[in-house]
Amino acid sequence: MLILTVLQGPDKGRRFRLPDHEPQLIGRSSEALPLADQTISRRHSELTPDDGRWFINDLESANGTFVNGQRVSERRQLKPGDQIRTGMTLLLFGQELTPTRPHGVRVAKQGEIDSVVEKTVASNDDSMIMAVPEPSEAAVLQLRVIYELTQLIGAVEDRQTLLEKVMDLVLENFQADRGFILQQETPTDRPEPVVVRHKVKPKNKQDHRITVSRTIVQHVMRQREGVLSSNAMTDTRFASGESVQAYGIRSAMCVPIQVKNRLFGVLYIDSQVANYTYTEDQLRLLTAIGVQTAMAVANVELYAERVSRERLAAVGETVASLSHSTKNILQGMRGGADLVELGLKKQNMKVVQSGWDIVARNLDRIFSLTLNMLAYSKQRKPEVEMTSLPKLLEEIVTLVQRQFDAKQVALITDIELDMPPVPIDPSGVHQAVLNLLQNALDAAPAKVGAVSFASEYQASPQAVRIRVGDNGPGIEPDQQRRLFQPFYSTKGLRGTGLGLVVTKKIVEEHGGTIQLDSKPGEGTTFTIELPCSAAAMPASAETHGPETDSSATNGVASDETGTPEA
Repeated sequence: MLILTVLQGPDKGRRFRLPDHEPQLIGRSSEALPLADQTISRRHSELTPDDGRWFINDLESANGTFVNGQRVSERRQLKPGDQIRTGMTLLLFGQELTPTRPHGVRVAKQGEIDSVVEKTVASNDDSMIMAVPEPSEAAVLQLRVIYELTQLIGAVEDRQTLLEKVMDLVLENFQADRGFILQQETPTDRPEPVVVRHKVKPKNKQDHRITVSRTIVQHVMRQREGVLSSNAMTDTRFASGESVQAYGIRSAMCVPIQVKNRLFGVLYIDSQVANYTYTEDQLRLLTAIGVQTAMAVANVELYAERVSRERLAAVGETVASLSHSTKNILQGMRGGADLVELGLKKQNMKVVQSGWDIVARNLDRIFSLTLNMLAYSKQRKPEVEMTSLPKLLEEIVTLVQRQFDAKQVALITDIELDMPPVPIDPSGVHQAVLNLLQNALDAAPAKVGAVSFASEYQASPQAVRIRVGDNGPGIEPDQQRRLFQPFYSTKGLRGTGLGLVVTKKIVEEHGGTIQLDSKPGEGTTFTIELPCSAAAMPASAETHGPETDSSATNGVASDETGTPEA
């Protein structure tokens, strides 16, 4: 009895027995052989018995039927051992073997069976691949192009870059002399060129211009279908288009860049080689590239919209947090001002002094908030210069000593004085260290608190370390994970939630690291490590922007009927 064995596809391993006198359908319909392959038609192909022989005929399926790698265009007789491909499914046509006893093997005598060795396969990992009809060169090209396009789409998030890389991919894999992409933002807009490519760079400026046939482009945009014109001058669809006749395009393909009902533009290539014309398979491939490109452009737009929404949400959150912090500071200043006003009315300088202390503290807070907000929002590279770090750190100690004395918290310093000058941004490091010292002062308990402040130089590899520790209550593990998030503070109303964020930003701008070591009840220590070698430091800030090339795409003009030309 004859059987069909599924070698590849969703039903791999299944076997279907063929009755002697009943035709069999291959497809997804109920009366066909039940295959789960979604790439085949409902009535894909038909197997017909005729006087002991079986024939196969394609039923005008979308993807076609292949026998031993050749497309079935008419009724074809099958022989045992033939391989039938429909969609993703590969079937083996053959006879059911009769089970034999173990060791029932006989080596035929010479001359009994004639055989010829046609191909050999090395015994390696590649030999594990199922033997299938050798794919055509066109099929290999299609698989490679689709694979490269898929990788490209997943890696590019900018529309212009995406379209440029797609055009390069097309020009590389299609024998095109030139090509371009026209983009149309809305249905009423005139399509404009965004990418223009030449296989061989034109020798003079005049050859840079690519004349575009309006007849072909408008047909693609109106009918939303790809056009293959092996010789546009003899194509009856374009007989009325004078531009085609005038420019003598010998072989051209133009496909829409569209997804669903959205048309983004067209992709066009042509070849002026007299003995080369494009094929229908190439048109299908280029049309698929147009669809994939449109999907990628749509995804880029969705990504941009999402980023915009996230930015708006971040701006809203930032404004809300800043408003909250500013409101708290202003309320403190108002309370202090009220005390000052009350003391002045009663001529009580003690009350005035108490109120002014409140105002002064809140002035320091608003000043610190402003500096941190500027540092957080400004994108720049550090202004690196050779700096005496011990001198810079001593200046910071002098600046904060009054606050430590007022809270009666000991500031214990251990600054290495004999370290060489180091390449840092002094204003940035000043702000980062000052933030850590102020945080340590806030965490240390009054009268019995202590803050340690130390620095050391490491010769190999060249680096400096700055440590700031306190004997405060420490930080809970769940809070440590959020400590460097903007506007998150463990100080309640007294904190702005920007100090540590700005410190981390400044340290990372220097190519350094910041480390937190804290346990509840045992205090907190922050360690900053900054590289000092010239190779490890980022370059100083640049004041000029990137150069632009206004001639990158070469302008697009119009033909005599107003058609764009590149």
